[in-house]
Amino acid sequence: MGTAAAVTALAAPSIVRAQGEPIRLGALNPLTGAGGSYGPTMRKAIEGVVDRVNAAGGINGRKVELAGEDTQTNPDAAVRAARKLIDVDKVSAIMGTWASACTTAVAPLCWESKVFLTTVSGSDTITKLPHQGYLVRTQPNTHLQIGRLGEFLLELGSKKVFVLAAQTPFALPSQERLGEVLKAGGSELIGGVIYDKDKTTFRSEIDQALKANPDMIYLNGYTPDVTIVMRELYKAGYEGGKIGQAYAVNKKLLESLPADVTEGCYTVAPSPSVNSAAYKRLAEFLGKPDLDPYSCQCNDQASLVCLAIAKAGDASGTAIKDAVRKISQGPGEKVDDVVDGLKLLAAGKDINYEGASGACDFDDIGDILTTNFRYEQVQKGAFKTLKVG
Repeated sequence: MGTAAAVTALAAPSIVRAQGEPIRLGALNPLTGAGGSYGPTMRKAIEGVVDRVNAAGGINGRKVELAGEDTQTNPDAAVRAARKLIDVDKVSAIMGTWASACTTAVAPLCWESKVFLTTVSGSDTITKLPHQGYLVRTQPNTHLQIGRLGEFLLELGSKKVFVLAAQTPFALPSQERLGEVLKAGGSELIGGVIYDKDKTTFRSEIDQALKANPDMIYLNGYTPDVTIVMRELYKAGYEGGKIGQAYAVNKKLLESLPADVTEGCYTVAPSPSVNSAAYKRLAEFLGKPDLDPYSCQCNDQASLVCLAIAKAGDASGTAIKDAVRKISQGPGEKVDDVVDGLKLLAAGKDINYEGASGACDFDDIGDILTTNFRYEQVQKGAFKTLKVG
């Protein structure tokens, strides 16, 4: 046997082993804490994609292993969990971070380790970080979200708006953006207070709001603190309008308060693609007829990561970064199912993935380009959809 042949024979077993090694991905979701209402279903959506990929033979013949951790909706806990996923589990992608403070804390660990990060956090500051392309988010950014919220308030005829906001990376940019939109529409932002979300009472902050005599208060916090704020606004005799993000003013909040306290409150949220086959498929899998946007986004994040790996023929974070737009936007054949996408890629065809959350088109810094929004109002202890668009 010649030298070249001998080298080839010796190298071949290691090449085969490398090709057969499992692909290691990470899920980092808020299983507990303020995001605990969403995290378990977000995790299940990711697991569902991985299970379907493995049942179909994996990615290019390689099985996918999913390691999962809990952020506890706490930046310090999120960092510890991300460190484990990166250093111990050796994942090439982390999916599903929720809460901008957690994502902001985790993102530097990812880009420094060349691990790809997908998130549902909305703060503008996240994609302005020097992440070098190792991050995309399926959640619309602050500019888009608050722009739509402000336009809705103008439609409602709100003239004097006050903001009560939890201290998060989302707080100040939201307030500034809302002020711009209201001013352009002939209304005004008459003040705002940013508070520590872990306080047990917000009476002093509410007193400041009521002194301004608003006709609408924007409750920009999370479910635990917004629950307290709404109760104390009711006790203080406030009769004006209220609006909150749907991730805070949710079913859990309604169950925690008397109907009189929540009556009339408006909510706004990114809307999944409720008429799509992908949404209906996910709803059947999760056993829920009405899905939150984060579970839909996590379904799509896991699908995007798997399809990007298949497209690149490489499971590294860098390969995912370089391929994710190649399978999610452009002239390829539209697909809404990860398994169908894998089959088309294996056949050498280009694809354009659109999933349960809608189109997954990203700009150069990783922001989602477009999405629909759902506007609801609490009526007699339940949510009534006013419009989607």
